[in-house]
Amino acid sequence: MGKSPKEIKVCFAASSGGHLEQLLALRPLMERYDSFILTERTAYDVKLPVRSCYVRQVNRHEVTFLPHMIANTMASFRYWLAERPDVIVCTGVLATVPFCLIGHALGAKLVYIESFAKTDSPTMTGKLLGKFADRFYVQWKSMLSVYSGARFVGGVY
Repeated sequence: MGKSPKEIKVCFAASSGGHLEQLLALRPLMERYDSFILTERTAYDVKLPVRSCYVRQVNRHEVTFLPHMIANTMASFRYWLAERPDVIVCTGVLATVPFCLIGHALGAKLVYIESFAKTDSPTMTGKLLGKFADRFYVQWKSMLSVYSGARFVGGVY
């Protein structure tokens, strides 16, 4: 017999800003499952609908990139050990990659939703996590030609 929804733990992972906003559109799913959010800590105070874990903001063009990615990888591993989600739903970007890869390597299902802002070209995170995702969703039909194996679901908004 399968698990009930509340017995399935789901991590919703996204960086701050528009990626988090897209993820928050999935609030009904967050309420249905035993859920938590992994996102970046920012100066902006965002009220999240479920418990949350925070990693550092990462910018691949800044000198702090490597130290922040190392810190995020260590934090992600600690969060993984504490939470052990069955599923990770991710809308990107870079700060969430360590958690997604650790989770996938340790048996979680990875669901990636490509950004609504992308209509005809891939994101770096989509190209990377697409190789590991159990499900890969795009929000524009035109993106089906960009990602083989992707599924069109329409906009999450």
